[in-house]
Amino acid sequence: MQVMVKLFGSIREATGAEELAVPLADGSRVSALRSLLVEQEPAFALAHGELGERLRVSVNMEIVTGDPPLSDGDEVAFLPPVAGGQDDPPARCRLRDSALDVGEVVTRVAGPDVGGIVTFVGTVRNASRGKDIEHLEYEAYPGMAEREMDKICEEAAARWPGARVAVDHRAGQLEIGDIAVVVVAAAPHRPEAFAACRYTIDTLKERVPIWKKEFATDGATWVDDHA
Repeated sequence: MQVMVKLFGSIREATGAEELAVPLADGSRVSALRSLLVEQEPAFALAHGELGERLRVSVNMEIVTGDPPLSDGDEVAFLPPVAGGQDDPPARCRLRDSALDVGEVVTRVAGPDVGGIVTFVGTVRNASRGKDIEHLEYEAYPGMAEREMDKICEEAAARWPGARVAVDHRAGQLEIGDIAVVVVAAAPHRPEAFAACRYTIDTLKERVPIWKKEFATDGATWVDDHA
């Protein structure tokens, strides 16, 4: 059988490949694929060694744990720590390669039943970790990123009944002052709106496969500490 391996962020950059078609014996598991890549791809082995347990794996755009079996045609992605389906993405969560419109995101959750709307707008700052930043680049796993953002919005709605959350996130190159992410939460009362908004942005930075690369005056660095 054959699986398609997709690489992102620092691993893509280290290997020089965005995807690899990898033949495997029928019934092979994720561990066999991982071992084969470590053996055959020196750059992957190096990156794998540096990231260790922080390197997550998805199969067909779903994060997996343990050592599940693979099937012919599966899409397997190795996901570095994030900064921060094939169906059309849900309207409430979108990945964009152009400027974000805060007001448009608000309209997705506003309504006569809400008493509070809380908006978080994340922008590109000119300094980070003691360095002067020139610009950023965000790299994403399209489809999966939107699907994972939607799951987080569902979780927020379940935790705070009556809350609705929408998210837009940029991809590509961003300049200083550009909006990188917009999270809007609406609820009947303000405590729930604040809580749902905070939960969404914090969880997004931990789970959604979007990677940030900072271009400073002294060089470029992939960021994996959720700042």
